[in-house]
Amino acid sequence: METPNSPVRSKGLQQIMVCAMSLLPLNPDELLSTTRAVRKRLDFSRPVPDDLLRECVAAAMQSPSGSNNMTMQFVIVRDEAKRKAIGEVYRQCYSIYKTMDGIYVGSIDKGEPVAQAQQVRVADSADFLGEHMGDAPALLLACTAGARVDGAPAMMAASMLGNVLPATWSFMLAARARGLGTAWTTVHLMMEQQVADIVGIPFESVQQVCLSPIAYTLGTDFKPAGRPAPDTIIHWDQW
Repeated sequence: METPNSPVRSKGLQQIMVCAMSLLPLNPDELLSTTRAVRKRLDFSRPVPDDLLRECVAAAMQSPSGSNNMTMQFVIVRDEAKRKAIGEVYRQCYSIYKTMDGIYVGSIDKGEPVAQAQQVRVADSADFLGEHMGDAPALLLACTAGARVDGAPAMMAASMLGNVLPATWSFMLAARARGLGTAWTTVHLMMEQQVADIVGIPFESVQQVCLSPIAYTLGTDFKPAGRPAPDTIIHWDQW
């Protein structure tokens, strides 16, 4: 039986703490508000050490898991040929995504000059990643294992995704703290089977939920994004 001080648990905690001295000097609110989707500022030329990726996964494994059943699984792709193959699938999916009026980020009208200017910058950045996903030194495929969410009742689907989604965000926060950039994308899910085949994911029992590049960032200074006031999305006591 695993105990709080068992070798398995201790090793995971040690993995998180091992490079604490090299973390960026960010307080919790700064970390949460400056973990951006990084695309154009990814350093494709600099390898990412495996141990750094392990630290991010160790942090991710501390996230909530429904029923204490950790269904989250991470496929980290470093092999160049496989990265390029996934990048090509992503490029094809992205070209389809760009035709989706009202869904494609560049087709959304914010109706206000400052917000629209931000939207144009985001679209330009997303377009760049559409062509360069496979150039990142590592790719992250976040998955939930055991069953597919397709067609599952809402409670079951939410529970299954509720394991992997918080873990993936924790991975991204841990990556930011270590000078790494990530970008949450789902466009590749148009061709999920093809990506599964590239890396041997058992498609019938493991569902992908996110694809992200992983790379050191060009500079580490990121700012909070422009967002509306909290009360624009809060419904007090009723909708």
